[in-house]
Amino acid sequence: MLTLNMRKRGFLRDGKPFFWLGDTAWLLFHKLDDGQIETYLENRALKGFTVIQATLVHKAGYASPDGARALVDDDFARPDGSSAYWEHVERAIQCAGRLGLVMALLPCWGCFAQDGALTPENAAVYGGFLARRLGKYENVLWLLGGDVRGSAAPQTFEALARTLRRLNPDKLIGFHPFGRCSSSQWFAGADWLDFHMFQSGHRDRGQRTLGAWDDPEGLSSRRNTVSDEEWMGEENYLYVFRDLERDDKPTLDGEPSYEEIPHGLHDPSKPYWTDRQVRRYAWWSLLAGAAGFTYGHNAIMQFWDGQGAPDFGVRQHWDVALHAPGSLQMRHLRQLMEAIAWQEGRNDQAMLLDDSGTEDARNLCFITPVALAVYTYTSKPFGVRLDRLPFSPAAYWYSPKLGGVSALAVPTDGRFDPPADREEAREDWVLLLVDKKSLDSVLSRLV
Repeated sequence: MLTLNMRKRGFLRDGKPFFWLGDTAWLLFHKLDDGQIETYLENRALKGFTVIQATLVHKAGYASPDGARALVDDDFARPDGSSAYWEHVERAIQCAGRLGLVMALLPCWGCFAQDGALTPENAAVYGGFLARRLGKYENVLWLLGGDVRGSAAPQTFEALARTLRRLNPDKLIGFHPFGRCSSSQWFAGADWLDFHMFQSGHRDRGQRTLGAWDDPEGLSSRRNTVSDEEWMGEENYLYVFRDLERDDKPTLDGEPSYEEIPHGLHDPSKPYWTDRQVRRYAWWSLLAGAAGFTYGHNAIMQFWDGQGAPDFGVRQHWDVALHAPGSLQMRHLRQLMEAIAWQEGRNDQAMLLDDSGTEDARNLCFITPVALAVYTYTSKPFGVRLDRLPFSPAAYWYSPKLGGVSALAVPTDGRFDPPADREEAREDWVLLLVDKKSLDSVLSRLV
């Protein structure tokens, strides 16, 4: 059972710290049959993922691969309980449960609430159906929203949430927001919301203004105005800092830039986000104090199989993208954070000798009772205030790309120069300073 560790702003499973390492699988139930779902889920479980984010109704006419429909006439007041679609969903949840995975289920994509197809009245009916049909599974939690602002239909979201909470009081509820926004913008302090989620999104620093490349349907003038943006550029750690100030609840990046998707989503002539940039979002947010992180890949989130027009410039089939480097590297994030007891830690930028770096040069520092970790994306030299450490340290470099630790001497002046053979070969690194008294317990989980 997944619960909250409010004192540590994190998650617990069966009373033990739970690391949210999510994968974005929005169209899972629509595109994959049972055998393909089992393959996908086993792949993610073996890579160390713990949460799968999937949508129950993503668009009108939503159906499983064999054509079984979720709703009668696309009416949320008429979920088809006799349809094989819901049996398909249940088999996927059961498979995930056997593999130790939690299913973070979106009742529907946010456009339905935004456009009025989902209302407070039918949301209560639909929510009741979901709670009774799927709420019996311990490995289920609810994600409302779906790439939408909370201000688009607050009464509808609350009606859905309160129905789910009344019938499934043991299930956590979150909200997946529109890009460059966080649920804390509208729902800080809401008693029905258990944790916050932000979407740092897919734009780069030069794509601040909504335009045709980010708004192909021309909706910005009606509902996604630039004046409403919570612009943080690519610095997703700023959402963490801000959310933890707004509300005493866990928060995490539920949709950063996907691996292998164009900057800004819609224009394939733009550069594509890489595994290294995805790692940056992951490590930045965790060392800022997030309760977890959700990875995404362009081909996986839509499970593109080569049929039909490719969305968002996708250029790989999903079964090839299963093995993308970024997905393999996420395990190293979880491995290190669990090794250093991350739920006992906090961000502490004051431990850096110079915290003036901007954009990619910004380093993030996290300290726990047994270790201090500093993430550097550019691998430029930096310093740590060793005199402020509460323990006597041993020092290591940890590779977010490859995993594994490499020992080094602790410099007396606290200045560290990350390894690089030449300037153009620089990679991101984590400096790990471990309490010598805890070396065995920490290193045993990293080697």
